[in-house]
Amino acid sequence: MGEQGREARAPLGIAEVTGRSMYPTLHHGDQLLVHHGAELRPGDVAVLRHPLQQDLLIVKRLAERRSGGWWVLGDNPDGEVVDSRAFGPVPDELVLARVRARYRPMLPGRRRTPLYVASWAVSALRPVSADRSVSRRLRAR
Repeated sequence: MGEQGREARAPLGIAEVTGRSMYPTLHHGDQLLVHHGAELRPGDVAVLRHPLQQDLLIVKRLAERRSGGWWVLGDNPDGEVVDSRAFGPVPDELVLARVRARYRPMLPGRRRTPLYVASWAVSALRPVSADRSVSRRLRAR
């Protein structure tokens, strides 16, 4: 493919989930396929810089556009509040990439039986879909 073809493609990258703020959608240790420069819409899961500690990358759901940027929320209602409820809207320039898929590695120390490997293979790679109902849930709070 020529140079023009390469420029037209948005770059892809990998990120890793730490913590439980996005459970049950994402689990601690999941690897994420991220799409830099992708169009962002409410409900998408994204990688962003923490607005108060910009050397820290976080993964959150884009709930809605507000003045000042994106209102972001974690999916875990029982998790710590490390989202826009704590730091407000996230400016556009701090939203780095849209999460396209997650890859769940095999659990360490597990015996690799054919049944375990088959069940892992079925669930290991999944697209991370947008939750379009997130804006309605946000308004209901």
